[in-house]
Amino acid sequence: MPYETELNIAVQAVRDAAKGCRKVQAALVTAETLEKKDKSPVTVADFASQAVVCKALADAFADDRVVGEEGADDLRGEENTPLRNQVVEHTAEVVGESATETAVLEWIDRGGYDPTKDGPRKRYWTLDPIDGTKGFLRGQQYAIALALIEDGKVVLGVLGCPNLEFTDGSPGCLFTAVRGAGSKLLAIYGEGVEGKPVSIDEVLRASDARFCESVESGHSNQGDSARIAAILGITAEPYRIDSQCKYAAVSRGDASIYLRLPTSADYREKIWDHGAGSIVVEEAGGTVTDAAGSPLDFSLGRKLENNRGIIATNGRFHDEVVSAVQSVIG
Repeated sequence: MPYETELNIAVQAVRDAAKGCRKVQAALVTAETLEKKDKSPVTVADFASQAVVCKALADAFADDRVVGEEGADDLRGEENTPLRNQVVEHTAEVVGESATETAVLEWIDRGGYDPTKDGPRKRYWTLDPIDGTKGFLRGQQYAIALALIEDGKVVLGVLGCPNLEFTDGSPGCLFTAVRGAGSKLLAIYGEGVEGKPVSIDEVLRASDARFCESVESGHSNQGDSARIAAILGITAEPYRIDSQCKYAAVSRGDASIYLRLPTSADYREKIWDHGAGSIVVEEAGGTVTDAAGSPLDFSLGRKLENNRGIIATNGRFHDEVVSAVQSVIG
């Protein structure tokens, strides 16, 4: 299978990061932090997750760069010493004694590659170490999303959903996809990369479909989503879920349509928010485009500069959904 080595390394990296996030949740998310709306636990998990994944990629593919969400500059100030110490501690719990303070900060900074500033490369990774801040803090859905990009196209994706229910009812799903080789579902706390093939649902008509959209209304225009649903004749209640787990839901048939509609005219999506999820849906048999029906262009740096909004469907009525979206948002 193509990218076999990359897939093995990426799967283990995301699994290790998920274990670290789980430990952070158990140790730092408390009734007190939730009451105070304290986001420090997810900040620790975010940095530690990026450190764990970037270390694994650096060890295996020393020349590869990473477009990540985080940078270590904010951890270096003396005022952030307690936060920095927690990040180092939780990284060390996963990777061992090699996680010195200097090493951890260097691993995090490996995610600072910017193709538009640092020069283009044929191949690089993109990482969202924790997608779904509020889902993480609520103990609900969040994702660790890692994708490999070559020549501006996603060729491999690993989407870890630590709290998404697996087929046996246990928590923790891991979705993998390699271009041309299909999507698979594995237990995130399991072993190996074999998994079971996943595929989109069998809904044939848009009116019978179910939307999947963000829990947080600020992430997508839910009012426009309701108008689009009315145009398509959809009456089913939307399936609301945090993070890139929405892509996972479409890929395995929990929903037929995922819309992420622009909340402002100039907003452009970050590539780490869609790299892994988009290929998982596409390799499961679905279709992913922007709101105008154009393919997602990952060749323009840290954002999807040529795209506005996201539409992911099971593919059977994608053009109809695009038409409805355009009639509402133009």
